[in-house]
Amino acid sequence: MRYVGDVAVGAVGLGAMPLSIEGHPDEARAVATVHAALDAGVTLIDTADSYHAPTGGAPGDGELLVARALAAYGGARDRVLVATKGGRGRTPDGGWTVDGDPARLRRAAQASARRLGVEAIGLYQLHKPDPAVPYAESLGALRDLLDAGTVRMAGVSNVDVAQIRLAREILGDRLVSVQNRWSPAVRDSEPELRLCAELGLAFLPWSPLGGISRSSLDGASAQAADPRFGAFHRVARERGVSPQRVALAWALARSPVVVPIPGASRPETARDSAAAAELALDGRELELLGP
Repeated sequence: MRYVGDVAVGAVGLGAMPLSIEGHPDEARAVATVHAALDAGVTLIDTADSYHAPTGGAPGDGELLVARALAAYGGARDRVLVATKGGRGRTPDGGWTVDGDPARLRRAAQASARRLGVEAIGLYQLHKPDPAVPYAESLGALRDLLDAGTVRMAGVSNVDVAQIRLAREILGDRLVSVQNRWSPAVRDSEPELRLCAELGLAFLPWSPLGGISRSSLDGASAQAADPRFGAFHRVARERGVSPQRVALAWALARSPVVVPIPGASRPETARDSAAAAELALDGRELELLGP
């Protein structure tokens, strides 16, 4: 278990983005994927109001799917923390927009709460800084939502060190998380990870399998392309597990504040990712995988 604020969550979460954007699975498989993750010990599900197909979809589709999956789940749901995000949108050609206008963020959070069927969103995250809006003003909208009880905890995403410090200044200890891209292949959020450890903030890496999931399964071409990827395949072969599971175990070993949120669109991949919480890498393996 790890912590997001004062909430204990499974050490590996579920990134629900693949379940509702273009190329998403059908409803039955999507719901089965969420249920498989929950059965495997996942208690953090991350979504966003912008996770929908650019054509034929609508804002909030991802949130509605998560709500339906939870409603249909036969097990305990009281320990599940649903995190969502606001401040981004989609374009018809599949692109992404950014909108940090405070009034729109407040309306977006209220709409997200209705779709999720909750009085207060467990964790609400500002999806990305909007260069057209002073970041402090966007953060002020999160403070207003916290004060109003629309959200219980706040997080920021796609941010740098200065933006985290500003968020901490404005939100105080109600800022509980940072969600940045970070993986064996993408390490440029190391300063943000160190700051999260210093401040006691959960660090929720998105796309934590970047590079590993695109590497050849035999490991040989992965080694040729990047020695780091080859090392993950080597450890995976020795352990008899997937290189993706090794990558997540490596991420967990890097810091106790890390809670990776790998995406999944099939039950078996959700279960495999969750199993990384039980894979303890030894010193030799961690040295082989590198810092």
